[in-house]
Amino acid sequence: MHSTLSSSSSAALPGTSSGAGSSGSSGSSGSSGSSGSPGSSGTDPSHAVPPLARVTMALTGALLAGVATSFGQAVPGLGTVSNSAGPWFVVAALLVLAAGVGRGSRGGSRTSRLRVALAMVLGVVLLELMHIGYWAATNLRGFVDTLSLTNFWVVMALPAGLLAGAVAVAVRSSDGRWRGAAAGVTAAVLIGEGVRGLLQVAATTGSATWIVQIVVGVAVVVVGIALARTPVGRVVALGTGIVGSVAVAVVYVGIAWL
Repeated sequence: MHSTLSSSSSAALPGTSSGAGSSGSSGSSGSSGSSGSPGSSGTDPSHAVPPLARVTMALTGALLAGVATSFGQAVPGLGTVSNSAGPWFVVAALLVLAAGVGRGSRGGSRTSRLRVALAMVLGVVLLELMHIGYWAATNLRGFVDTLSLTNFWVVMALPAGLLAGAVAVAVRSSDGRWRGAAAGVTAAVLIGEGVRGLLQVAATTGSATWIVQIVVGVAVVVVGIALARTPVGRVVALGTGIVGSVAVAVVYVGIAWL
């Protein structure tokens, strides 16, 4: 990465009928409570892991992703992938999604806005932790790598991390327009970088990785169009993907000329 620009109702628990409590004695109530059948406890499996534990696992995953990137650059066939930014963006978005920080962000309430902001900040933190993991692993492997506030990738982690956090929140939205935008943005990062790779560095890295990255980006757009479920959402997914891809490619090419 551093070497190239590359309410529920209170009447009954789930799985029980509202009439069970009114018709039975205390003995029958106790027997139903001890049955241990799935769903009778009222616990949502998606919330079984405490929030702090989910965030901690996401932070750890980011460090490990950075370490894996360093080692991956030495593996034939994985060097180019490990030295590209698109996969890091996707990993950051997935880790924010797994952390569940932006879960339940609906409407324009202050709480919802706070959750979105926290998810975006977490995206930045995760990308910076990837840099730290990469830096530590690279130096421990005997290669010189520096990490500073002026490092290009450290700086770029700020907008990219904010965007990754926003994508993780938007993909959960009940509004098809936001889901479409999330897919389009993710695809744009992959396709834009893939196009830049074919135009500028394919001669030294080969074209296979960049072609695969573009294909994956196109697939993300297709999935986004399907998940949008509304005509407007589908237009947003396609439009964001196309316009974003061009924008990302132009930015990459422009930076290379500086």
